Amino acid sequence: MPPPSLPQPANRPNIALVSISRLRNLCETVAPRYAEEARFVYVREGYGDAVTALQPYIEAGTVDVVLAAGSNGAYLRDNLSVPVVMVKVNGFDVLAAITHANTTWPGAPIGLILHESVSHELADLGAWLNLRLTQRAYRSADEVRAAVTTLAGEGCRVIIGPGMACDLAQAAGLESVFLYSVGAVHEAFERSVELARVSRQKESKRVRLNTIVAHLRDGVAAFDEAGALEAVNPAMLELLGLDRTRDVNTQLARTIGPLLREVAGSDAPVDERIEQFGARSVIVSCVPIVEQGARSGAVVTVQDALVAQRIDRSLRTTQRPRHLVARYELDDLVGAAPAVARVRRLAAMSAAHDATVLLTGESGTGKELIAQGIHNASRRRGNPFVAFNCAALPEGLIESELFGHEEGAFTGARRGGKPGLVEIAHTGTIFLDEIGEMPPALQSRLLRVLQEREVMKLGASRATPVDVRVIAATHCNLSALVQEGAFRADLYFRLNLLPIPLPPLRERREDIPALARHLLERMADRYGLRAAAIERVLARFAPYFAGYAWPGNVRELENLLARAAIFLADDTDDSGNTSLSDIFPEFATQDTAIEAPQRRQRAANGENPATGAQGATAARDEHTALTLAEVERALAAHGGNRAAASRALGIGRTTLWRLMKGATD
Repeated sequence: MPPPSLPQPANRPNIALVSISRLRNLCETVAPRYAEEARFVYVREGYGDAVTALQPYIEAGTVDVVLAAGSNGAYLRDNLSVPVVMVKVNGFDVLAAITHANTTWPGAPIGLILHESVSHELADLGAWLNLRLTQRAYRSADEVRAAVTTLAGEGCRVIIGPGMACDLAQAAGLESVFLYSVGAVHEAFERSVELARVSRQKESKRVRLNTIVAHLRDGVAAFDEAGALEAVNPAMLELLGLDRTRDVNTQLARTIGPLLREVAGSDAPVDERIEQFGARSVIVSCVPIVEQGARSGAVVTVQDALVAQRIDRSLRTTQRPRHLVARYELDDLVGAAPAVARVRRLAAMSAAHDATVLLTGESGTGKELIAQGIHNASRRRGNPFVAFNCAALPEGLIESELFGHEEGAFTGARRGGKPGLVEIAHTGTIFLDEIGEMPPALQSRLLRVLQEREVMKLGASRATPVDVRVIAATHCNLSALVQEGAFRADLYFRLNLLPIPLPPLRERREDIPALARHLLERMADRYGLRAAAIERVLARFAPYFAGYAWPGNVRELENLLARAAIFLADDTDDSGNTSLSDIFPEFATQDTAIEAPQRRQRAANGENPATGAQGATAARDEHTALTLAEVERALAAHGGNRAAASRALGIGRTTLWRLMKGATD
């Protein structure tokens, strides 16, 4: 039969009053005084019948505390799962009952029945007061009956005891005095209300905690000091592959028992250990529970390793610093020259795979732009892009920055250790610029990352697996460095899997006008450039496009354009009369090469190359604007490469050949 519903505010606990015989009247008299603090359930059965009556309430959670007395209370305490508060008889209650019996029936022998034990002090007091007092103790209803029978046989006329003893005494023709007082019942009610309030608070916290734990994706199980299971959530059974229909305790003892014994034997927690249960890898932790300085059990948590990996990837993606984000796409590579189209095509093909890429080219040719573009065109897009210049730090700092360190690995090591850039780039790309400058001692460590896909921190005892793509870049001839013994051959061959050479700017001069316009438009907001100002800067700067060697490549072009934007964009100043050699001293050694195209253009327009006047002399060959010394300087600057020298001078290779031949004729 379901228990009756007891609707009430959450702060009013439920108390069951289990009172039989004369205690019932006292409880029903006192209970109304606590009506605002608790709700009472009256149970008029005792012992086994009371347990049967209370069980539905307890299972429904509508009884927090049981109030009872004597052997009945002791029985309930042993057979119920909720707290039982006993109505306790104190010394004043006993003395008051003895006084009442002696006053009402002077000189009559008195029998005193107490729960559990007799009082030796009362035996001495009886002799001192000239009382005939005999005591008996009881622990059950049968012992109450036996005590009454024995005392009656020993001549006692008055029985002092619990309600059952008084009823039995009256049935035997004896006088009786009820042992429990109103004060004792009041005190029991106070303890019951307080205990019920605390019990309800604890139960509320327990239910709340169990609800939270039950909805955790991680498995949680709590054990007492003996290893017995106290609580377990469904996720634990799921992660360990346990059968819920079978004995969970036995299954957990088999799977987690060794871990509990290990923690019990060492007093040290197990933190984030990888374990294999069937086909599933999990992360297991076990922490001892310590209460008031003594260990009282342990808590085991289990996390799915795949979930941990997904969370790790999500954190790396959403919380990584801005400098770990690749900003450029392959489409940001401006230019239509065949060499640029080839770079764009090779980069797109490389992005489709995770193989290592080696970018080679002079400084300023856009190696990092290509590296970022490859990353953003790959499946690793959205994951970290970490750039590191191998020539920027001393050897010791490079090792710590790249590979990380544990706490205490060296003097000044960060507390708690530090992950290296290779580890930070996990699931993404690491771009190693100036790889040719990497110290030989660190080349072997980088080789291990490429071969084993794991990194060993300084001071660590085990390696950390990493999933990272490596893109390296250099302006050096790594093959020559290998021949000289300055670079490891095995590392070179690992890096040179997908080589992409980047052309210098002087070999793609046809792209310079479009590239210059693109750069000026990009810096327009920074320098307040309007469309007319951009055109003005391009017009003044155009003569330098074909005549300058651009040793700094695109980076130098961008810097010089920024300078031109500042000095040449203002139309309020007579900027047309500004000396360009003052603004651009870089061109001082190549003034002739710069002026030659201008003179050739004037000659093509029919003007005198020297005076600007039109005349018959305008038909002179274009190569007369150049001297042999200028040609020799251009050849020396380009290592004797005639094609490169002719491009730098702004003339064709045939013209260059005629100039050199004329000098030897």
